[in-house]
Amino acid sequence: MKEFLNAEDVIAYMESQRNETQRQVLMRFFKTGPGDYGEGDEFLGLKVPQTKEVVKLVERDLPLDEVPPLLLSPWHEVRLCGFLILVARFQRSATRRLTDDAAAIRRRDEFLQLYLRYARQANNWDLVDLTAPKILGHWLLLPTDIPTPKQQVVDTLAASTCLWEQRMSVVCTWRTNQAGDPSWCLRYAEWHLHHPHDLMHKAVGWMLRELGKRISMDILRDFLRLHAATMPRTALRYAIEKMSPDERTYWMQIAPHSTQR
Repeated sequence: MKEFLNAEDVIAYMESQRNETQRQVLMRFFKTGPGDYGEGDEFLGLKVPQTKEVVKLVERDLPLDEVPPLLLSPWHEVRLCGFLILVARFQRSATRRLTDDAAAIRRRDEFLQLYLRYARQANNWDLVDLTAPKILGHWLLLPTDIPTPKQQVVDTLAASTCLWEQRMSVVCTWRTNQAGDPSWCLRYAEWHLHHPHDLMHKAVGWMLRELGKRISMDILRDFLRLHAATMPRTALRYAIEKMSPDERTYWMQIAPHSTQR
């Protein structure tokens, strides 16, 4: 088995798997062209399962201080590898048995703070969506020694000028929805409801749909009664996907015909 002593070893191994054909596919899919949301992002051409296999090989033994060089890599898949290492370590410290363990709390807080420090390196929607619920969202449900109030931590992301930090503040609520707490989703769905970017419309609608699916369709309906007439159609369309055809038609007739503000 190959030994990975540092970030350079990991990067070299991932670079050795470069696939030019797949690279071109990914660069188109993740909108890396001029003026697109992923402009300038560089890919090796690794599929997500390949990156996850690398994570399995390295995440237990790679020193934590070797993770930031991965997060700072120009390669999209290497950054994903670094973030998924943090996910794996956070989850291992967040089992039910370790919920209130003092050492585990310190480790979780360390992983979260590292994640937030390099949040802007998660500069495409997949990097956010594969990590924010499993680190930030899960942390919201657990004991912490971080003195900053949890809501303030997420509010800071929501108020950011960075699209990807803003998306984190919404997508992290997938985990709180899963746990049965609608308050986080409702707060950040309303916060970003009229965001100018389509990626945020989709994120807001997705989380509202999960709230209805996992917690209460009536809570979702209450939100829509307040906001359906003004919210972007994309967000509304995502939010009502689990409703009956007749009810979807009802809400879409209420929605504005344009998402322009």
